[in-house]
Amino acid sequence: MNLDKIPIFAALTEKMKWLTARQNVLAQNIANSDTPNYRARDLKPLEFREMIEGPKEDDGVQISRTNMRHIFVDEITSYETVINRESSETTPTGNAVLLEQEMMKVAETQIQYELTTSLYKKNLGMLKTALGRR
Repeated sequence: MNLDKIPIFAALTEKMKWLTARQNVLAQNIANSDTPNYRARDLKPLEFREMIEGPKEDDGVQISRTNMRHIFVDEITSYETVINRESSETTPTGNAVLLEQEMMKVAETQIQYELTTSLYKKNLGMLKTALGRR
């Protein structure tokens, strides 16, 4: 049985993918907290319509490696990234990442992910009950 054809499961799966992509962006912000002129990034909030439709197909953009020893990531996020240009603090090197703010976003993302997985499990349990497989 393909659960992705059931709208509630498709929407929850899309939300979990978005939260995973956001966690990756926030981790990059934290990792670059000492990089000169680095600005914190975040994903554009996922709207309900986007959760139902799923991510847009990529436009052929590929990640390039300048050295063969670099780690290759073949999964490209198709969610829109937004750069935070209005930071309240900037270091003398031009870095505008606030670790406290980023850690709060990480915690918020974790809570949302746990809620989404809980909803997924509950709906799966209701589906099993309806099918008499409990």
